[in-house]
Amino acid sequence: MNNLDPSVRNSAPLTREEVEHAAAALVAAFAATDTQAYFASFAPETEFVFHTESERLPDRASYERLWQSWLDAGWRVTACESSNARVHLLGDAAVFVHDVRTTTETDGAPSTTFERETIVFARASDGGVVAVHEHLSAQPAKGGDES
Repeated sequence: MNNLDPSVRNSAPLTREEVEHAAAALVAAFAATDTQAYFASFAPETEFVFHTESERLPDRASYERLWQSWLDAGWRVTACESSNARVHLLGDAAVFVHDVRTTTETDGAPSTTFERETIVFARASDGGVVAVHEHLSAQPAKGGDES
């Protein structure tokens, strides 16, 4: 089922507020390791490109399987902070770019990563806003100051 009905997308341009709200909800769900809310933020056909994975994940179901394998290994997110956000409105789609500081834990061992993320949002058939593409890249060190 295609959640992106072209007739809905073309009739209602996205607003900055809608994109910021969708991005904040996605980040909050990720930060809480809230699997259901997190994956509800993505259209089924969303493609994911993560620097930590050797191949692209061609759809949400592929990422859900990977996520579940992480959970099964004792992984969870303990904190996720978004900063330096930019929204580029493109009519019925928008590009959201931000820096992300994420702390995860696997079996009690914490790990913090600093990354850059690009998320493309579009209007869903129900009128809401969903992510349709996500690209995560490692963030270069900032001269010793990574905060």
